[in-house]
Amino acid sequence: MSRFFGPRDDIYGDILGGITAGTVALPLALAFGIASGAGPVAGLYGAIIVGFFAAVFGGTPSQISGPTGPMTVVMTAAIAQLTARYPEQGMALAFTTVFLGGLIQMGFGFLNLGKYIIQVPYPVISGFMTGIGCIIIVLQLGPFLGSASTGSVIDAVRMLPDQFATAQSDAVVVGVITLGIVIAWRGRLNRWLPSPIVALVVAATLVSLVFPESTIDRIGDIPSALPQLQVPTIRADVVSDMLLNALMLAILGSIDSLLTSLVADNLTGTQHKSDRELVGQGLGNAIAGLFGGLPGAGATMRTVVNLRAGGTGPLSGVVHAMTLLLIVMVIGFLFEAIPLAALAAILIKVGIDIVDWPFLRRLHRLPRFPIALMLLVFGLTVFVDLITAVFVGVFIKNLVTVNRLSELELGNVLLTDGTTDLQRLPTQEQSLLRQHDGQATLVRITGPVSYAVARGLKSRFAQLQHRDYLIIDISDAAIIGISTAMVLEELVRSAQLHGSGVRLVDSQRSHRHELRQLDVMQLIGEKHCVDTVTEAFQSIEMPDRNAPPATT
Repeated sequence: MSRFFGPRDDIYGDILGGITAGTVALPLALAFGIASGAGPVAGLYGAIIVGFFAAVFGGTPSQISGPTGPMTVVMTAAIAQLTARYPEQGMALAFTTVFLGGLIQMGFGFLNLGKYIIQVPYPVISGFMTGIGCIIIVLQLGPFLGSASTGSVIDAVRMLPDQFATAQSDAVVVGVITLGIVIAWRGRLNRWLPSPIVALVVAATLVSLVFPESTIDRIGDIPSALPQLQVPTIRADVVSDMLLNALMLAILGSIDSLLTSLVADNLTGTQHKSDRELVGQGLGNAIAGLFGGLPGAGATMRTVVNLRAGGTGPLSGVVHAMTLLLIVMVIGFLFEAIPLAALAAILIKVGIDIVDWPFLRRLHRLPRFPIALMLLVFGLTVFVDLITAVFVGVFIKNLVTVNRLSELELGNVLLTDGTTDLQRLPTQEQSLLRQHDGQATLVRITGPVSYAVARGLKSRFAQLQHRDYLIIDISDAAIIGISTAMVLEELVRSAQLHGSGVRLVDSQRSHRHELRQLDVMQLIGEKHCVDTVTEAFQSIEMPDRNAPPATT
């Protein structure tokens, strides 16, 4: 219990922070619910369930969780895809997808993958976050203009000309005023009275007083009841799509939550537990799927609001969830008259905030590769899907990283025939190489060598071909793994193919077992293994280059 209840000042801070965060979360939950196509109450249920279980079982004490932009974008596409094929079961299939995504996310935590998930390269994160921001903005332009929303970016773009031509003036007025308020209402005022709440009150008042006869779309019915259990539904012909969307929810929810955890760490000076956080978030999402709630993740803005109001412990997340539950049960009906154009404006502001403006402002000063990677991920996010964008971006970045690491690892390998890199050798070894008139090649490995180094090493070795002997010194190698052994095997085979003898120097005799297991020792021969470079040179007999060729 001490994890939840600290000193009295902390309890007061957590209660105040939770109430404040719940107030900020209310309009966002309503907006995300409507934007997804699941309805406003689904957004509220998601904020309550994910917020509660992530706080109780998660690994970031001050984090506030609930529906977020990335998760809503995936959920919107999933609902549109599944309801198009199965109008009656589509929503149940979509929430089953949320349930499966939660289970996958818990699996990430149990497998201790948190430390790897957070290592997604920054250009990839920037690209898909900017893409998500643009998707939210494009999808909300229709409701902002008084038209119906769609779950497809391409359809939304295609419909924009007609929507502008048939825009409802009252919806546009409400949307513009709401957007102006959430942008301009800042500073100390925003801390005490969050701008989304002010914007919704003004929008509802404006419609009732200025446009009393307006046909503008409103939120509509919000049930004042606890959510009902929904039995998971699976259909064989769409199970692959469901699993793909579930994996997408799990990955994006994990990245979103752990990035918010880092923000919380920076603000509090603490250290979150990544794997525990994934388990808590996954549990919340799995239960949300069972009760018709939107999937969620750690929400950066709500977490910062909580911290600024004094919330530092898990109790603040619980209070945030209870605040939303109380609103649903008691005063939910007060929000039924809020115009959808106002919620669209709030989400447009959310989309604007998600776009990585700091990265975009630096584009003209950045190297070409991170720019190209960011733009590629951005394009895949908007026009393909988020999981493809992340996987392709990480794959390309890793290829470049491996190439750069291989160049660095080449520095751990000394390759010389006595004409190059002599300054890296002791005087005695320099003399031995000179004595053999460039007809012996010495390879010394002093650090880890990956298989990616093989190409560069083979290219350098090819320039020294047609030497009579190859001496491989692994005495100072800290470890000989499979990759290093494979590189050595290629060098030995190449040397033997050209008729060169091979000597292996291993003064510690600690690496021969690994080389035997990988059949490298069999290639070299046990009798050709020595303890020092000097012994290797003494064991070879160089041919007399001036002797006449043998006759038969």
